[in-house]
Amino acid sequence: MKLRTKPAALAIAMLLAGAPLAHNASAAANAANAAAARSAAPAQKRLLALAGEYYEAVARFDPMAATASGNNRYDDQLGLTISPQRRAQQFALYRQYARRLHAIPRSQLGREDRISYDILDFELKSLLSLAPFPDHLLPLEQMSSMPVMLANLASGEGPQPIGTVKEYEAYLSRLQQLPGWIDQAIVNMREGMRKGVVQPKALMASLLPQLKSLAAASADSSAYAAPLKKLPGAAFADADKQRLAAAYRDTVGTKVLPALARLAAFVENDYLPACRDTAGYGALPNGAAWYQAYVALQTTTALKPDEVHAIGLQEVARIQQQMQAVGEKLGYTGPAAGLPLWVSKQPRFFPFKTDAEVQAVFHKLNALLDTRLPAMFSVLPKARLDLQLEPELTRATAANHYTAPSIDGSRPGVFWSVVNDPAKYNATGMTTLYLHEGKPGHHFHLARMPELAMPDFRKFGGNNAYTEGWALYAESLGNEMGVFDDPAQYFGHLNAALFRAARLVVDTGLHAKGWTREQAIAYMRDTLGFEGRAKSETERYMAWPGQALGYKIGQLRISALRERAERALGPKFSLPAFHEVVLGDGTVPLSLLEAKVDQWIAETK
Repeated sequence: MKLRTKPAALAIAMLLAGAPLAHNASAAANAANAAAARSAAPAQKRLLALAGEYYEAVARFDPMAATASGNNRYDDQLGLTISPQRRAQQFALYRQYARRLHAIPRSQLGREDRISYDILDFELKSLLSLAPFPDHLLPLEQMSSMPVMLANLASGEGPQPIGTVKEYEAYLSRLQQLPGWIDQAIVNMREGMRKGVVQPKALMASLLPQLKSLAAASADSSAYAAPLKKLPGAAFADADKQRLAAAYRDTVGTKVLPALARLAAFVENDYLPACRDTAGYGALPNGAAWYQAYVALQTTTALKPDEVHAIGLQEVARIQQQMQAVGEKLGYTGPAAGLPLWVSKQPRFFPFKTDAEVQAVFHKLNALLDTRLPAMFSVLPKARLDLQLEPELTRATAANHYTAPSIDGSRPGVFWSVVNDPAKYNATGMTTLYLHEGKPGHHFHLARMPELAMPDFRKFGGNNAYTEGWALYAESLGNEMGVFDDPAQYFGHLNAALFRAARLVVDTGLHAKGWTREQAIAYMRDTLGFEGRAKSETERYMAWPGQALGYKIGQLRISALRERAERALGPKFSLPAFHEVVLGDGTVPLSLLEAKVDQWIAETK
């Protein structure tokens, strides 16, 4: 159900109350609407112009993020967000935009434009909250370093297509800019060494093999040269093929690989010995405030780290009680904390021999959901959802994920399943995984974004708490659709929920409570039954402070809003209408989502 402007809502309320709308009343309402429109036009024009400038500035500043979000207009640019000068200019621009935004009279805007105003205000405040903290002095970590991210784009199967001459040239242009980025990163890290702003040793120890592997390749075997494998069959002139092949080999062989070798040598010989033994941001200068800024950014709330930590502990205890009951149905009689490890050792939960067998289960689930989801959603995305295996190039390091359809509709949304060894693929987590990454999780949210009439900064932007919170909430709908009737699949759902709850504890433990890396690994091992994975997960939270908090905080807020609406509306509550209130305006901060739901409740009453 779409929220309405006040004049339209008043007219509907009068009809529901049985009051006839006389011709004069109708004329008066039309006159009021026309006057409001004339008043709003200048404010709306200023807002939309500012929103357009803001989006272009953000996309130019961080073109890799623009590509990842589905905007391919800047695919030939790498961006130098780590340049101190460039960074200072960008923050100055944000301050200017904030002043211009606050000069626009919000009261003169219509409903849709007020949403854009509020989101832009929130984003500018969030970005400016990071201005005091030297993120640029920590340009590298093992999760998403620029050299690795660029290598992962080389297949052309992800958000950056590489198929036409222009697309080959765009990726080549990014390769040509990588050595400059690497040299700036080294300068920044040297400054960080002088100021005591350095990464934990463990993260650099995990990154170093990645850099050495990339640097050790030849020009033809390098991951960056992957486009050359498709070049012979490309549908363009031989002259272009020869020119591009020579340019790729020269760029990779004489520029990129030597720069990577310099970087690997610097990390190994200079930076790693200077790195710190502590794990969290709390050990950095002004680290407590720095982490609080990340918590606010990633959760879109005013929650403090101690509050998040307490929520995590409560959720872990609650979910473990539910796991105790499902464990008995699976034949497990031990304590709840031991159930995940027990399941991981049961051969019946690892039934696959081939990749195709894994994919067949996802396809069957997709078909089943197509019959059940229309009862829960009044609007479905127009773009189709494809199910594909992660390409071999990135399969060893990737996680299951979703990519949104292209803005022009030429490319569908894709659920990418990562199957490195079918015999080790745990079947119990497949249903909840697909509900999260596919339908009705990321696909029902992100595939609708291109369909909505909104400024580009909203269409291509977003926040972690809403995006991942919605996907986690979507997992819970499996109960109502009956896809968790199998105790093994319900265990998979609870196990995933327990994982997200434990993240709240570990992330805040590391960055706000002084936990060591070993403490965090032990907590994840004891709580989740993780063995080898506990190390990589802990190091992820060390590298991305606060990022893992948005998932569970967002889901809890959406679930709480649904419960509030159900209590307030009773028999008037409509689940499809609630879902449309949540999804109908695209990604919003949680505070704005709460205001939307409260307004819908009031109007529905």
